[in-house]
Amino acid sequence: MSGPAESGGGAAVSYRLMLFVAGDEKNSRLARKNLQRLCDTELGSDWQVRIVDVLEDFAPALEHNILLTPALLVLAPPPRALIIGNLSDTTKVRRALGLDGYRKTA
Repeated sequence: MSGPAESGGGAAVSYRLMLFVAGDEKNSRLARKNLQRLCDTELGSDWQVRIVDVLEDFAPALEHNILLTPALLVLAPPPRALIIGNLSDTTKVRRALGLDGYRKTA
């Protein structure tokens, strides 16, 4: 899943996210759907998402200390943030992305 910025010929992407899922499990499907909707409506063309299915490749999850799925790791903009769950709590997700004007600094 990626926004139009990825195909922009090397343009910097402001939002870099990793979504860790477990196959086609219900909450993993819901997390994908919720994240797609949020990216489409809130982030415009300035985002990139890497989806990692831990059932197929668990190395990235180990690298980032992800023990539960679904989990959304916000890599950029800093500081990093981690949200566990199906992303249905849009207030929590918006806050982690800094979309509501509130974002802790490192």
